[in-house]
Amino acid sequence: MKFLIITFIIIYSSINSYAGVLDFKYLDDAKKAYSKGDYKTASDNFSKVNSDEARYDKANSLYKQKKYQEALDTYEAINSKDLEFSKLHNMGNAQAQLGKNDDAIKSYQDALKIKADKDTKFNLDLLEKQKKKDKKKQNKKQDKKKNNKNKQDKKQNKRNKQDKKQDKKGQNKKEKDKQAQKQKQKKAKKSKKNNPPISNMEERKWQKMLNKKEINTLLLPIRKGDKQNETKPW
Repeated sequence: MKFLIITFIIIYSSINSYAGVLDFKYLDDAKKAYSKGDYKTASDNFSKVNSDEARYDKANSLYKQKKYQEALDTYEAINSKDLEFSKLHNMGNAQAQLGKNDDAIKSYQDALKIKADKDTKFNLDLLEKQKKKDKKKQNKKQDKKKNNKNKQDKKQNKRNKQDKKQDKKGQNKKEKDKQAQKQKQKKAKKSKKNNPPISNMEERKWQKMLNKKEINTLLLPIRKGDKQNETKPW
């Protein structure tokens, strides 16, 4: 029994020792690659070591590759209290690069609660100024949009008034035309009343009277030797 326990301890120690040797090699290769600017190789080697320190360095390597979201996710996976300040500061940097300014401001503020740091304070002030500037720019844009809308509303109201005026003018013209038509019809009716058309009976009566008078309306031919009477040619 003692032999088995001793054997297990030896094997376990050997495995840990071998893992430790491998970790040392991975970390050494990662740091060499990082110093040369080969951040891809560095992050790959840091990934092979299971420790918060290795995760922190891996996150820094990802940040250097501009893989800001992956870097942020890796920073957030760190639980070591010793790395809390550095983690929060670098989280703020990654969030700022991603345009998450409110989150970055919060990370910088939390980092400053742990430790006063000149760089962290500078980054925080810079982002807060940018936030105020963006807000001012947004307000200006909204005011401009509002002014443009007011101008458009005024133009539309003016057009509506003109259309209304035009419609009223058209209605007045129609009303005048209608009144004129009524007057014309009234006049025609009155004229017809004062000068009634001759009925068939009256027309026959008038014709009969003309026949009785035997009025000759034809010119008589001038006979040879007669003088033409200009006043009474017939």
